[in-house]
Amino acid sequence: MEGRNQTPVKEFILLGLSDERGLQSLLFWLFLSMYLVTFTGNLLIILAIITDSHLHTPMYLFLTNLSFSDMCFTSTTIPKMLLNIQTQSRVITYAGCLSQMYFYMLFAELGNLLLTVMAYDRFLAICHPLQYMVIMNPKFCCILLLGSWVLSALPSLLHDLMVLRLSFCAELEILHFFCELKQVIQLACSDTFLNDLAMYLTSGLLGVVPLIGILASYFRIISSILRISSVSGKHKTFSTCGSHLSVVSSFYGTSLGVYLSSTASQNSRANIASVMFTVVTPILLK
Repeated sequence: MEGRNQTPVKEFILLGLSDERGLQSLLFWLFLSMYLVTFTGNLLIILAIITDSHLHTPMYLFLTNLSFSDMCFTSTTIPKMLLNIQTQSRVITYAGCLSQMYFYMLFAELGNLLLTVMAYDRFLAICHPLQYMVIMNPKFCCILLLGSWVLSALPSLLHDLMVLRLSFCAELEILHFFCELKQVIQLACSDTFLNDLAMYLTSGLLGVVPLIGILASYFRIISSILRISSVSGKHKTFSTCGSHLSVVSSFYGTSLGVYLSSTASQNSRANIASVMFTVVTPILLK
């Protein structure tokens, strides 16, 4: 690593999804349409919740933040990708790459934590309905939201600051359509042990712990639903959290796919799992 030529970093090259020129137009319109669906759908959800006073409840407060997070999450990567296809340029500046990494990690983790908070909200609503409004008071809801934002922002900032200490070699091609932390670290000539350690520790803590919380909440929810005698009562209760459960399954399913595929093949381009996680999963919120 140390023997390779080092160069002052001004920009990176995003190799994207494909080199075939015939596919570029198809990719542009496909990703543009998915981006517009995601952005417009989430914007309509936010406007509907804001304008309807009957929806000013804790669950819809969290949903508003999740919709905003999804809008920002897709906006960190897809517009740049569309611009690169349209201008036939693959360049992203060093500062732009760091910014993209930061906001990508921020909103990905924020979505994860908000899904955990929403699972806890459903647990209280179904398992402890009488205490629900007492526990989920406005102050506690604000604490949950603030905690989610802080726990998302700090690790993202830490990773970005740790990348600043790295020296990079002449090969500055990123095998992706956006600046992904792991891909950027692999381009470094200097020692990346601390970066790798921080990446795996934060991924473990902020990935596994919320998942355990979600699973524990749904275990209690399902146990409560099974104790309901009527079929209609079971269906009505489960319908209040079915959509959330489908989003959680998609989120963690694609996250696992991204992790396994990147571990199995570190030199391949962006795979279908990463595309699903970045673009398709936010659409499923609708």
